Amino acid sequence: MPALTDDVWHGYLPQAGPGLTYGLRAHGPWLPASGDRFNPHKLLLDPWARELVGRFEWRGENFAFDPDHPDRPDLRDNAAHTLKARVVSDRFDWASDVPPRVPRSELRLLELHVKGFTAQHPQVPQRLRGTFAGLASEAALEHLRRLGINAVCLLPVQEHIDEQRLVARGLTNYWGYNTVGFFAPERRYAASGNPRDEFRQMVRAVHAAGIEVILDVVFNHTAETDHLGPTISWRGLDNAGWYRLDANDRSLYENHTGCGNTLDLRQPRVLQFVLDCLRYWVTEMHVDGFRFDLAPVLARGALGFERDHPFFHAVAQDPVLAGIRLIAEPWDLGPGGYQLGKFPPGWLEWNDRFRDGARAFWLGGPSSRGEFAQRLCASSDVFQPTGRAPFCSVNYVVSHDGFTLNDLVSYNQRHNLANGEDNLDGPGHNLSWNCGVEGPTSDPQVVQTRQRLKRALLATLLLAQGTPMLAAGDELGHTQGGNNNPYCQDNETSWIDWVNADQALTQFVSRLTALRAAWLPLEGHWYDGRTDGDGMADLQWFDVQGLALDADAWRDPGQRAFGARIGRSGRAPCPLLLLVNADETDRPLRLPPGAWRLVVDSAEGFVSKDNGPLVIGGALWTAPSRSLTLMTQEE
Repeated sequence: MPALTDDVWHGYLPQAGPGLTYGLRAHGPWLPASGDRFNPHKLLLDPWARELVGRFEWRGENFAFDPDHPDRPDLRDNAAHTLKARVVSDRFDWASDVPPRVPRSELRLLELHVKGFTAQHPQVPQRLRGTFAGLASEAALEHLRRLGINAVCLLPVQEHIDEQRLVARGLTNYWGYNTVGFFAPERRYAASGNPRDEFRQMVRAVHAAGIEVILDVVFNHTAETDHLGPTISWRGLDNAGWYRLDANDRSLYENHTGCGNTLDLRQPRVLQFVLDCLRYWVTEMHVDGFRFDLAPVLARGALGFERDHPFFHAVAQDPVLAGIRLIAEPWDLGPGGYQLGKFPPGWLEWNDRFRDGARAFWLGGPSSRGEFAQRLCASSDVFQPTGRAPFCSVNYVVSHDGFTLNDLVSYNQRHNLANGEDNLDGPGHNLSWNCGVEGPTSDPQVVQTRQRLKRALLATLLLAQGTPMLAAGDELGHTQGGNNNPYCQDNETSWIDWVNADQALTQFVSRLTALRAAWLPLEGHWYDGRTDGDGMADLQWFDVQGLALDADAWRDPGQRAFGARIGRSGRAPCPLLLLVNADETDRPLRLPPGAWRLVVDSAEGFVSKDNGPLVIGGALWTAPSRSLTLMTQEE
């Protein structure tokens, strides 16, 4: 590339049409102590590659340093053993594809893994299972429609490689958070020889079902890991330009990700790379948004996270990106990395305080009625002070990272021996409860308790303010055998078990999502005590005696039964009554005056807008143990 303009080397190849396979070699100094790691003996992958060719091999040739003398470059050529790029034609007939554009306050998310979702689905053709085409199959789409969600959040679908330590143990990086081809759909998820078009066909089919497609993207690090890692692309092209280097030793990397390196979006060309990639997936692949893994990394300046970072400004003013879904995982592993509630307007954030608050309240952890009420109301203590809307809180009880819902109520301890790390990996603090027996059991009392708790947690998630996110398989009772970190389990541990699905639980979830869609029980605005035409406050809380909760009662960790009257808001035809009892015994609870019709009883798995029994207010009503109840007032 003979020319250099504004720090970019460039050249022109007249014959470089679609089908050409190519790589890059970069000449320059080998001075690791200064941050330079140029080695022209290593063929490098174009970071902007639209399609990858070949497979990366864990061989000595793919490391740029001499294994016997790490301060010297390795002189072996790696071209036969590494990834290359291929020029492609991006033409595709999108026909009448139209993005669903679901209103922000009405989003209902489902996080899923493309392979694991259909790998064992008996109604998906065998050759399509575990692929983009499998997700686009009628059987998969029918389940999504039945479930009532309107956006799928796909775990990483870009080309990735498996870490060396996993390959040595015969495992793979199943989750895919180890990207090498940011513009290229993962070939392992394609039933055809054209993963790019198969992905597009999937998006078109999912859109036709009224469902958005959101991608989990990993711009915080690359697969090149730390200073002892391989040279695949970025390190060999401009190590000091792509990565944040240790200020005290530029041969080392800042590691705010736990993966060995951290991309540096302070650099204009790195920021350009991220924006180019996002625009590509929106314009050429028609995705509707992104969930950013370890998102604070993207906005780290010299002194830490910056809410006013150029990345946020660049996205906000971009005509392609300004209107798409932007979801942050609002923490990383660096100093000051926990930034829940600190992202700019328009961004949604995974809310781990909802996750932990719901788990602790229902499963016996440290909690109070006040803490639980805050989580029900979209964590107003976190998001409201900065002018954010309730929908910015992405509420979840379970995600891909941790126990499944079934395992949350079945295990006190993680069971991760299959990962090959002596059961030391994965979170140790899960706020789970096995209900008296570790793992599977036929004890009817334990089984009943677990079912009640699952329904109570699901009802909490789907009736709360904010944006609910389910983890695929939880509505089916999927178990991972107590493994709370199955990132390397590309097998039946992670693949959803459709054959043994809990159909009753699925129906319960479907009816709850339908109720949420119809009524939006807790509306998308912050409650402030204003009264309606009848002089009733928009939201009133009361104890089991029907009396208003005072400060001490809100904080009392020993009391876990209370109620709330929700005034005329949302789409419900009348005021609603929300009753919560997390105790192990039934609790009598005095209802407000009026006639109330039962709509949801999580204890029995009952959900109906029309056929529930009528309950007269003013008298005591028995709230079932470990249950959430919703009633509507009769005129």
